[in-house]
Amino acid sequence: MATISDVAKLAKVSVATVSRFLNDSGYVGTKSRESIENAIKELNYVPSEVARSLSTKQSDIIGLIIPDIKNPFFPELARAVEDTAFEYGYTVILCNSDENAMKEKHYLEKLTKKYVAGIILTSIIEQENHWQNVKLPIVALDRPIDSKVATVTTNNQKGAELATSYLLECGAKNLLCISGPKNMTSSQTRIEGFKAALHRNGVDAHIIESPYDFEIAEKILYDYLKANPSIDGIFACSDASAIGALKAAHRLKLRIPEDIQIVGFDGIQVGNVVTPSLTTVAQNIYLLGQTAAELLIKQIEGQKLAQESICIDPELIIRETTRKERSE
Repeated sequence: MATISDVAKLAKVSVATVSRFLNDSGYVGTKSRESIENAIKELNYVPSEVARSLSTKQSDIIGLIIPDIKNPFFPELARAVEDTAFEYGYTVILCNSDENAMKEKHYLEKLTKKYVAGIILTSIIEQENHWQNVKLPIVALDRPIDSKVATVTTNNQKGAELATSYLLECGAKNLLCISGPKNMTSSQTRIEGFKAALHRNGVDAHIIESPYDFEIAEKILYDYLKANPSIDGIFACSDASAIGALKAAHRLKLRIPEDIQIVGFDGIQVGNVVTPSLTTVAQNIYLLGQTAAELLIKQIEGQKLAQESICIDPELIIRETTRKERSE
């Protein structure tokens, strides 16, 4: 692969002259300009974005760190970020932390050294301040990390209340909540919404913890439902966990929604194609990603943010894992 030195040698000019030409940062004579253009064509030279960043102190690269690319919620979120960034002339580097704190820290360090313009972070470490070493524009997406950091989230408590109230309206009397990891603010807030709806209706319920993972949720739910056969309604704090519950119920020969009703949380596309299709609290996934990208780009371009914390309302999507008729 040709380098800037190769171009300078072939064009018979200095590396500094080639750099001025590439970055349009100073005078380059007509003859030298023609020589450089010819050398670039002959060598098929492509300027390095990192090299350009070094010389111009500008970059059109955005870093996006997500916690679990296997969970369909996050690829859908990443697509929205990428689409929006592309419209504004930016390119996205995607990093998957695998819900691993060390990987997340590693990617933050690497992205900072790669001269990205800014970072969108869905963090798994909400209690630590490792991100404070990042001297770049940053936006927290889906999971808040600090009140000082621009944040885009869903109204998680409202969504959980919608789900729980609907299960009760549809006749469920013995409810189970499958939470996400309890150290996450979003999971805690969904549990609070679940409890608030129960309290209004004078109902007690079970709460168990599970990662947002199909297979792990299925195993946990299979054992729990087998030991607690009176449970007739499940609110899962993610669609991944809800689909795990769906599979566990099938294995236990439970009819859905006749014997047990299930409501998820996320609104991922796969929820509409499983059988039966999943009733869920749908986050506006595309709007979340789009808004986060726009907030970051405004910071990168030196604009003042009118609003630094944006909370987007979810919507209850009724499908086949809940009963059509509501109890009186």
